[in-house]
Amino acid sequence: MTPAKIERIFLTLSASMLLVFLGAFFYSAFGMGMHLPGWGGTIDPAAVRATPPFDQPGVREVAPGRYEVVMLGMAWAYQPSEIRVPAGSEVTFIATATDVVHGLHIEGTRVNFMLIPGQIARLTYTFEEPGEHRIVCHEYCGVGHHLMHGTIIVEGVE
Repeated sequence: MTPAKIERIFLTLSASMLLVFLGAFFYSAFGMGMHLPGWGGTIDPAAVRATPPFDQPGVREVAPGRYEVVMLGMAWAYQPSEIRVPAGSEVTFIATATDVVHGLHIEGTRVNFMLIPGQIARLTYTFEEPGEHRIVCHEYCGVGHHLMHGTIIVEGVE
């Protein structure tokens, strides 16, 4: 086998792998709807608790079947730590951190984003089935990191 032929095979395999990876990227982004959480803006980290909507964290129904969850991540806790929504509801999470970088992952869903002081994260997800989902911090945030969790309870609609 000549060096030119080996180079041609190498370039063909490299180009093929690049096309496969680009195809996987576009399929996940547009076919499966995976994307980075939306940019929700910035906020003064020192004034988070005095700035709406973070001055009143919690769950609000904004329209029939649509909810807004305003969350804070702080030293080893989420506020609110328990969230209840009906099955089939569309939930928009608006969240930030008050101290250091935290993560927010809701097990069994594609909800996964970072909570960065000074930045507001926004992500919408529809909980189709009743059940209970744990919220866990996936970014090491200190000695109590393993204690940082919460729960989303998706209640059945009667």
